[in-house]
Amino acid sequence: MPKLKTRKAAAKRFRATGSGKIFRRKAFKNHMLYHKSAERKRRRLSNIALVHESDEKEVRLMLPYL
Repeated sequence: MPKLKTRKAAAKRFRATGSGKIFRRKAFKNHMLYHKSAERKRRRLSNIALVHESDEKEVRLMLPYL
């Protein structure tokens, strides 16, 4: 069997937790940060989030060795 290729764009965006769940960064914290409140940036956008279970199957297909 040939080796499966990892989607490198997905590998840069997703990581696995110790229990095997997949986590991601939250969106909207890249640019134009001056009009977003400090609380929004610090509390809501800095936390990592788990990938929703309806999307997890697609992410696992992109990352076969995760």
